Amino acid sequence: MKTPIAKWSLGLFTLIFVLFLHAPMAMIALFSFNSANIVAFPLKEFTLDWYRGLLGDAPLFAALWHSILVGVPVALVSTAIGLLAAKAFVHYRFFGRGAALGLLMLPMGIPTFILGIALLSFVRQVLGVELSLFVVAVAHVLICLPYCIFTLMARLEGFDQNLEQASMDLGETPFQTFWRITVPLVLPGIVSSIMLSFITSFDEFMLAFFLAGSEATLPLYMMGQMRFSYSLPSMLALGTIIFAVSVVLVVIAELLRRKDISTEEGAAA
Repeated sequence: MKTPIAKWSLGLFTLIFVLFLHAPMAMIALFSFNSANIVAFPLKEFTLDWYRGLLGDAPLFAALWHSILVGVPVALVSTAIGLLAAKAFVHYRFFGRGAALGLLMLPMGIPTFILGIALLSFVRQVLGVELSLFVVAVAHVLICLPYCIFTLMARLEGFDQNLEQASMDLGETPFQTFWRITVPLVLPGIVSSIMLSFITSFDEFMLAFFLAGSEATLPLYMMGQMRFSYSLPSMLALGTIIFAVSVVLVVIAELLRRKDISTEEGAAA
């Protein structure tokens, strides 16, 4: 049993860790409302000019559209492949299962810088394909797929296969059973996987840097603007917006995951 001192110590350590982790983002948000165009104390006047200035930035919205154009298909494709792979790994035992799972998880252990160089060489020298947002999307599927598989495997671990068997005993085909029984039961996990994949793709910089060609995604646009000191406050405002939206999506995904667990526990009881 933990003593009160141990509990307070653990709580204090957790609080300090969280504050240390999120202090940089808090500083970005703070300076995004500062009228000065430099990041320094003391702060000057409160202003929303940097946020209003984003509304008239056409290259910004072009880059935003490129990120959405990449992120949405990546999220859907990664989740679809991840669901099929997770079902295979959880419900079936086959030769090479461990090796196949390890191969799919491999992108998690490779730095994106190394992966970007390798994919650039392969795409240009071996395949002879021009760099584009499509190439970026394919690369993003590689790095999002492990997260999708882990998320959906966790959901499928507690899945009652007798429901699928009962469905097929009643005359449903395997595809109908999968679509009408399996998918609805793991839907919260699917939604969570889609959100996490989209966030991962939307925020990714290094692979886009190597593979996007002339079409900049939002992280590339922001990095390019950081070269100019006059653009710094606007980028702080944009970073604050992106961080806030990402937090909201992560919270929604976590709430769906917890709701899914609660529903499953209630059904088991």
